[in-house]
Amino acid sequence: SGWNRIINNVARRVAIFGGTHGNEMSGVTLVNLWIQNGKEIHRKGVETKPFITNPRAVEKCTRYVDTDLNRAFTTENLSAPSGDDLPYEVQRAQQINEIFGPKGSPEAYDVIFDLHNTTSNMGCTLILESSKDHFNLQMMHYIKKAIAPDSCPVLLTEHPLLKYSTSRSVAKHPIGLEVGPQPQGVLRSNIFESMRVVLKHALDFIELFNEGLEFPPCTVDVFRVSEKMDYPRDTNGNIIAMVHPNLQDCDWEPLNPGDPMFQTFDGTTLRYEGAGTVYPTFINEAAYYEKQQAFVTTRRETLAAGAIKKT
Repeated sequence: SGWNRIINNVARRVAIFGGTHGNEMSGVTLVNLWIQNGKEIHRKGVETKPFITNPRAVEKCTRYVDTDLNRAFTTENLSAPSGDDLPYEVQRAQQINEIFGPKGSPEAYDVIFDLHNTTSNMGCTLILESSKDHFNLQMMHYIKKAIAPDSCPVLLTEHPLLKYSTSRSVAKHPIGLEVGPQPQGVLRSNIFESMRVVLKHALDFIELFNEGLEFPPCTVDVFRVSEKMDYPRDTNGNIIAMVHPNLQDCDWEPLNPGDPMFQTFDGTTLRYEGAGTVYPTFINEAAYYEKQQAFVTTRRETLAAGAIKKT
């Protein structure tokens, strides 16, 4: 048959993760609402499980307790002998891998949506981990069309040197949803609402797929992660400049060689000296100061997705 991709019963088990970072309030609040009443996320033929991934961090309204849960799903962590001496988030990663995984196995959940907020002006951003995941590409194409004319950029985190051991990576089809700008520990109704709407369309797509609808080949514009940029620092590692006002809040906008990038505390402008135009995102993200990251640069790309249909 002429299908590029015939997928077997792909989306029977779907999880929605909130509170992977305990101070990102939209996901925490939505997941808690849906644990109380899941009517809104119920779809025919799908078991949808809302789940708070880092309850201790949620309780404290902090990003994490011992270590970043969203970087904890490494082979080493998941295969470490379990015990109370392990960092809390590593113990939690093992539990999550047991419930929703094991990562990389046929038993793993089909889809995991991981809900995040950012302090950056990223709008509603979908995060794709593999350019070869045709099911996710088709879903993202569907969501982008459904919410147009509102925009929904896709960030592709596939990179030979940057490995992301995310909570959602336990699933066969991991999807990150990153919505901002929203301060940590704060709810903003517009941000909350856009997260809710994107998730509604994502679940609608899964229901249509399960009903046997064929999705023809399509293309999806993505922003592929290129490099992480740190703040300028002195020899002691102290930050000596801020994101330049011309760059602040300009996520997804072109940054050209020679454009202002940082501003030192005495007002000197430091300019971008890279080769060619890039599209920065996660600009001045609060949680990334500890990761020594002022923003990430991305490059635009168009990915082709094959037709998909359930057998």
